[in-house]
Amino acid sequence: MTKEDREFLNRINDYANEVLGDIDPQKTQVSAQLQKLRPIMQTLAMEMQMPVEDIFIKYMDLASEAGVEREKELQADLAEGPATFSGMANTLK
Repeated sequence: MTKEDREFLNRINDYANEVLGDIDPQKTQVSAQLQKLRPIMQTLAMEMQMPVEDIFIKYMDLASEAGVEREKELQADLAEGPATFSGMANTLK
């Protein structure tokens, strides 16, 4: 992910934290969540001279890529630690 892509993703995520902070994403329809994100996506669309739909697609692609990166980091962290539950428990002593 490029620096610009990360900044793009962070900008939307920061906005989302502000406007979606009080809602439960499991209980709120995706369409309602997207409606709350529309202002930042429209701003980015104007800045980047792209359709809002393309901004949404780019956001979803980058969010997926970031999720894969986090999963790889988690797996690497787990691989470095004790391999079994009892091994983890023994490290707590």
